[in-house]
Amino acid sequence: MNAPERLPLKLALPTVDGGIEPHALGAPRAFPARPVRAFNRVAYSAAHVVADPLARVDPWLDAAIDWDATLAYRRHLWSLGLGVAEAMDTAQRGMGLDWPTSLTLIRHTLGAARDVSGALVASGAGTDHLAPEDARTIDDVIRAYEEQIGAIEALGGRIILMASRALARVARSPADYERVYARILSQVREPVIIHWLGEMFDPALAGYWGDVDHVRAMDTAVGVINAHAAKVDGVKVSLLDADKEIAMRRRLASGVRMYTGDDFNYAELIAGDAQGHSDALLGIFDAIAPAASAALGELAAGDVATFHEILAATVPLSRHIFDAPTRFYKTGVVFLAWLNGHQNHFTMIGGQQSARSIVHLADVFRLADRAGLLRDPELACARMRALLCVHGIEA
Repeated sequence: MNAPERLPLKLALPTVDGGIEPHALGAPRAFPARPVRAFNRVAYSAAHVVADPLARVDPWLDAAIDWDATLAYRRHLWSLGLGVAEAMDTAQRGMGLDWPTSLTLIRHTLGAARDVSGALVASGAGTDHLAPEDARTIDDVIRAYEEQIGAIEALGGRIILMASRALARVARSPADYERVYARILSQVREPVIIHWLGEMFDPALAGYWGDVDHVRAMDTAVGVINAHAAKVDGVKVSLLDADKEIAMRRRLASGVRMYTGDDFNYAELIAGDAQGHSDALLGIFDAIAPAASAALGELAAGDVATFHEILAATVPLSRHIFDAPTRFYKTGVVFLAWLNGHQNHFTMIGGQQSARSIVHLADVFRLADRAGLLRDPELACARMRALLCVHGIEA
């Protein structure tokens, strides 16, 4: 006897106009469980942390992490050939995750990486233990950077030099940025990745590099990087503007990488053009890791068409997750990790699971399904039904 035909899974999902409409789930796309070849791009995923929902803490005030689930997710990323950019904004750094907890996270991740051949890890060093309002001088900022860099280097870690809210507050000119970065870069043990995080991700960073105009700010950033090129592995630019990234990429000194942080235009930037390409350090790679890995494998094989075909389905999802207010994108990233069974709850540090509406999350569900990224549709459907029920929707 033939097995009965399986009917498509269906949900009733809310719409932006206040209505409810049925959604029939498609089949997940079959992505390779492991890379089939080495990548020809360096690719980091900025990884999220898994909160501990049973910890007896006040979620808005204290960070409680499920270390086992958090490290398991990093092993998942490494298994797909992706590096881990640790303790970045995707991990809610400065947005629920403080410096002492960040350092513990970095220590755990570096420890786990020792058991994984070829595992890439770079860790965020910033000044977030110095409250911006407590910073009085440029020297205060320098000392704060030195403290975090020293702590990470003592663990054997590589540095991602994060943008500083304190520096943005006390700097009075581009020369102040030049002074800080020159001092820090003169001391680091290994070449670092410099992170320029735009104000769409963190409003406190408006005017970074000494100018609210990104083009003029870029002049300062490029000047600093090229003057210290031997100490700079690359720069991660998160401005959500492909033209600005390309313009900056073409101005970098030989050997300095551009790591795209553009979660809107990553496919074209990674593919590159006749004058160069971007490597990747992306928050969206956390959410689309299997597709990113598969696409990078195709690019390494010279199959640019398939590379674009795979990633094209993920771009609408990424643009929605990173929609304004962009700083709330972490909610969509963790939501997808829950739907895909990488964690058993949808709870975030700081209660940030509430930062997006059920309508927004319903569209994340739809777009992830269309991209073939719901690896177990029955599990995803059951979990989405539970969330809808909490919001008064009988799915």
